Amino acid sequence: METNPIPVLTIQTTPFDDQRPGTNGLRKKTSVFESKKNYLQNYIQSVLSSIDLRDRQGCTMVVGSDGRYFSRAAIEVIVQMAAANGIGRLVIGHSGILSTPAVSCIIRKIKAIGGIILTASHSPGGPAGDFGIKFNIANGGPSPDTVMERIYQVSRTLEEYAICPDLHIDLSRLGRQDFDLENKFKPFRVEIVDSVEIYLNMLRGIFDFGAIKSLLTGPEQLKIRIDAMNGVMGPYVRRILCDELGAPANSAVNCVPLEDFGGQHPNPNPTFAVSLVESMKGGEFGFGAAFDADGDRCMILGQNGFFVNPSDSLAVMAANLSCIPYFRQAGIRGLARSMPTSMALDSHLISAPRLRTRSGKAKLCGLHCQLESSDHIREKDGLWAVLVWLSVISVRKQGVEEIVKDHWVKFGRNYYCRFDYEGVDPRAAYYLMRDLEAVITDKAFISQKFAVGNNVYSVEKTDNFEYIDPVDGSVSRNQGLRIVFTDSSRIIFRLSGSGVGVGATIRIYAESYERDPERHSRETQVVLGPLIAIALKISDIHERTSRRGPTVIT
Repeated sequence: METNPIPVLTIQTTPFDDQRPGTNGLRKKTSVFESKKNYLQNYIQSVLSSIDLRDRQGCTMVVGSDGRYFSRAAIEVIVQMAAANGIGRLVIGHSGILSTPAVSCIIRKIKAIGGIILTASHSPGGPAGDFGIKFNIANGGPSPDTVMERIYQVSRTLEEYAICPDLHIDLSRLGRQDFDLENKFKPFRVEIVDSVEIYLNMLRGIFDFGAIKSLLTGPEQLKIRIDAMNGVMGPYVRRILCDELGAPANSAVNCVPLEDFGGQHPNPNPTFAVSLVESMKGGEFGFGAAFDADGDRCMILGQNGFFVNPSDSLAVMAANLSCIPYFRQAGIRGLARSMPTSMALDSHLISAPRLRTRSGKAKLCGLHCQLESSDHIREKDGLWAVLVWLSVISVRKQGVEEIVKDHWVKFGRNYYCRFDYEGVDPRAAYYLMRDLEAVITDKAFISQKFAVGNNVYSVEKTDNFEYIDPVDGSVSRNQGLRIVFTDSSRIIFRLSGSGVGVGATIRIYAESYERDPERHSRETQVVLGPLIAIALKISDIHERTSRRGPTVIT
């Protein structure tokens, strides 16, 4: 039966003044996207219009989500608007599910112009939770500041958007779905693809799957416990670690993606991944990991609940890259970390404001919040990090704790922690950071001494960190207030760029280096207590935010 072409409509709208994307795209409470008329449509139109019309016509884009509430409704709107704006083909994960690393992988594999990822990372989901929209560019990586600024400028003056409201797709059916549109010479195509397969094929070319499988199934079998936290990683964990690499099915828990993540906060740290921590403390499992909602970050645990600080994880990886076939063949061109990440990696690195692997520059990169990756994609990759650890264990025949402590003996230990103050009034956060910058950059502050107990810290350097990208020359300013002491200890204050619009997050980092192996087993909070006391005193953060303490300590 002959069907009529689907009409393309132009809908009048008015701009919103709060659609400036942050570090990880636009994040708000879900209710903002769901209840504000045209809020979602305006932002999607701004993203699409930020792409030059000549590049947009007939191009391919990737779309995926972490499965959180409102994702399916948003995907339908994205499909309808992509069709109306001249996109020729959309590649979407089965049931709308694609991890952030998988989106990056697929963009690069099929040479797409970019991808839209629906996620608020480690923030809660559900109707009362958070929602976010990320746009990754053609290299698979997050939008640089120039692209985000372009999106924001479009959003400020937007008067209309284009949409095909009668176009509907079936996310549950793998394969092609073609649609004829009014005034379009070629049909608009949607391809629903297996969420895991392309990403899995990439990993097969990086790791020795045979060696990892022997580790997980052989006579000296390493028992593992992996918590997907009811986010996007469930299908990946089941398919890759269990089906492909042979880990028993009961090794993986919370592997069904749920719209509200089972009511839990999908943040892989000891505060929120409590059930995993308790399971590991029993001693039955030799390796544990948890993932955030979209799969770009993970937490690593050893037997008896030994917590691997993300900065130590990165340094251990760097010291053991010869265990990975990919690095043995490609070599190591460089290492990179974000500025607030601990200095444990500081041999032969490129310091970056936030994690973004750079072609020809860095082979291994890491961030302070359970984010590690390499140049295999242009994104953070939690499962990749897990496979690196399993590869190192399979080669070294040691447990997680032994590997980390051996590393400390050889290189020294960087004691390191982070305090997060979440949901702070944005104005209070802004003025706190403004006033603090004035204090620490005043000439009188330099060479000041702080005495706490038996410890005396002398200020050597202070600044508001900025970074010049060695590839494109772009400058990232206001990346954090640094206080560096003469013994190389550091205190850093950052106003997070990844909030959801209902409050700001202030992060305080403290770090101190210890070379003496006899002093490597001290409690982190005891070692860093004097630095934390200095940070609280000079920032006056508790009084200025009406808080008694941080929301999260890692």
